[in-house]
Amino acid sequence: MAKRLLIVAHAPSDNTRALRDAAERGALGETDVEVRVVAPLQAGPDDVLTANAVILGTTENLGYMSGALKDFFDRSYNPLLERTQGLPYALYVRAGSDGTGTRRGVETIVTGLRWRAVQEPLLCKGPWQPAFTQQCEELGAAMAAGLAAGIF
Repeated sequence: MAKRLLIVAHAPSDNTRALRDAAERGALGETDVEVRVVAPLQAGPDDVLTANAVILGTTENLGYMSGALKDFFDRSYNPLLERTQGLPYALYVRAGSDGTGTRRGVETIVTGLRWRAVQEPLLCKGPWQPAFTQQCEELGAAMAAGLAAGIF
């Protein structure tokens, strides 16, 4: 049975859509993993409950995660609490400044859920760089490969 990777990513611009698409493209390289991409305002607890791992993507908005990702957590936190402990996740942030407040905000929530980070958050910070898409593609590929190999 194929493992399921869920990508919940806020993508309000061409650049952030490129990051989301790159993460998906990287993950799709693994044939034994089913990849599902859902915008945070459409995603909910049922999406997470059917996933074996999650990639979270967000913009840095006023030093915090996007309102859309925060809304996803607001609606999903209690239904997921005690049901998704140990869920492997990774995070990427498109940050105009340093991304630390955004990272801290997401990590506070996923710590409460007891999800397990499988790598350091990817902070795509400062002016736009084409390398950001390659980094997100590598993130997607690594998550899918880890799932397929049974590492997490």
